[in-house]
Amino acid sequence: MLCDVTETAKTSATPPALPRTPRTPRTPGTPRTPRVHRAWFVAAVTFVTIIGAAAFASLPGLLIEPLHSEFDWSRGTIGFAVSVNLALYGLTAPFAAALMDRFGIRRVVAVALSVIALGSLLTVWMTAAWQLVLFWGVLVGLGSGSMALAFAATVTNRWFVARRGLVTGILTAAGASGQLVFLPLLSWLVENHGWRPASVTVALCALVIVPFVWLLLRDHPADVGLAPYGAAEFVPKPGPVQGAARRAVTVLLKAARTGPFWLLAGTFAICGASTNGLVRTHFVPAAHDHGMPITAAASLLAVIGVFDVVGTIASGWFTDRFESRRLLATYYALRGVSLLFLPMLLAPSVHPPMVFFIVFYGLDWVATVPPTIALCREHYGEDSAIVFGWVLASHQVGAAVVAFAGGLARDAFGSYDVVWYASGALCAAAALMALVIRRRPTLPEPSLTR
Repeated sequence: MLCDVTETAKTSATPPALPRTPRTPRTPGTPRTPRVHRAWFVAAVTFVTIIGAAAFASLPGLLIEPLHSEFDWSRGTIGFAVSVNLALYGLTAPFAAALMDRFGIRRVVAVALSVIALGSLLTVWMTAAWQLVLFWGVLVGLGSGSMALAFAATVTNRWFVARRGLVTGILTAAGASGQLVFLPLLSWLVENHGWRPASVTVALCALVIVPFVWLLLRDHPADVGLAPYGAAEFVPKPGPVQGAARRAVTVLLKAARTGPFWLLAGTFAICGASTNGLVRTHFVPAAHDHGMPITAAASLLAVIGVFDVVGTIASGWFTDRFESRRLLATYYALRGVSLLFLPMLLAPSVHPPMVFFIVFYGLDWVATVPPTIALCREHYGEDSAIVFGWVLASHQVGAAVVAFAGGLARDAFGSYDVVWYASGALCAAAALMALVIRRRPTLPEPSLTR
């Protein structure tokens, strides 16, 4: 599967006396066909980079209790800082996609990692809540938003023609893999050494990735003389696109006049509310409310990451073969059912029904991403990466609202139960919205005969 080569057929019927046909030399300027296409190496670098980025998303849920204890900040205040982070993560994405078209993927990602490292380090010296909002909310939010899923969509659109659904699933699963790698480590650091070493660890991870990205990542297949994977012809590298911000806004205004955009944005907002905003941010403190140790709850989130890898890659495979809107409806409906049962499963220790929830919910965590990107590509073509950036912005706005509302609900009611039930109902609405998205008519193939 990982090879894009054409081998000369050999049959036993060929008489041994016939001379071997000489190999036709490659015409100068014709793109090379490597044994393993460079696109897979670029995808691997992107995968590792997104894994590192997952450290930045893993930490906020672990900070709620330590910051509440040390500074006596309310959970609503801490949740507000997290909500700013999540909102900027999403709102930055469409502009980041346009900036990648203007300045290249490597430059944008390297600068973003540096901003994340700065914001994470500065939190070590904070003494007021507004500093948490500025350092972790604004700086880390802007940096991580520049490496959001729009980064994965841009790489996929440039380097792949075939296997796009599968590659999208693999790159989306990278975030879950990073969660698996970093959550146990960060939770151990927080519980045994405090939250500051954990924040420093996140900053160091960002800095370590910078040279890795700069040396190994490439912006376009034409940079190395290749056609995109699965393409029949060489694709020249387009020139820098001027006016990145203007283009991002123009694409938004154009897409906003279409129904599929609002349906995709609405469903993805609910996706963010029921994953990053709710489970990633509030699952650990909610489990801790029921007497579960922080490390045990964080380990359960890491297990979600294990099964998310399986579910997201499988979703990419399904997206290449089945109708995307029906996949979305199925994913949201199953997620909603699982969230309705969660309040009854929280307990001081891990028991089999909770393990079943973790597996079931993990398979569905971000399985919605490959079909959502496929629908953006189907309806918006060359602008699909930027359109998906705006759809992702709605995802993060939904996550930000629930991250803040979840903290307020905990302060007001003493538990998170009402938030779990409300999110389950929202997922049911998202399933119905997905089914309403109309399929774009497929144009007939042009005739090759006259």
